[in-house]
Amino acid sequence: MKSGYRTSSYAALVALLLVSIVGCNTAPKSDEKKDALADEAQAVLKQMQAQDETLRGFLDRGHSHAIFPNVGKGGLGVGGAYGRGVVYRGNEMVGYVDLTQASIGLQAGGQSFAELIVFENEDTFNKFTKGELQFGANVSAIALKTGAGAAATFKNGLAVFVMPKGGLMAELSLSGQQFKYQPK
Repeated sequence: MKSGYRTSSYAALVALLLVSIVGCNTAPKSDEKKDALADEAQAVLKQMQAQDETLRGFLDRGHSHAIFPNVGKGGLGVGGAYGRGVVYRGNEMVGYVDLTQASIGLQAGGQSFAELIVFENEDTFNKFTKGELQFGANVSAIALKTGAGAAATFKNGLAVFVMPKGGLMAELSLSGQQFKYQPK
């Protein structure tokens, strides 16, 4: 039993290390790639708003937001996820952000999704940009569908919307998301 615990702990540590290594460069290296990421983020945000017309009103109530146009997630026992996004204060792009996630538990498969995080106020936004904001098991994402924006509320200063893009993953696991912000 003790050996199984050590193996699981070791595997989780390896997954965390791999996820953190992947996320070393927050902003894309070239101007072309930065522009492509910003364009993709705007296109995905428009797609999310087309799926739920009430999302625009929710964004208007928020202080700022981060959009991750593509987050890849996979796992078999231990797992991880990574995505790169763009941060906006109002309508102005102010920086880039990496999302990394590690998980352990019953899980198998892979999937991709877009994620939108809306910050309610300056305080929550500042915690996010300083790297002081992490999502644990207590933060739940709202699956994007018609009327989700109208029914959404801020919890602890933020709201998270997720739009599935592809893949299939079954999981019953503990995970947390970390963010690394880089100003524009």
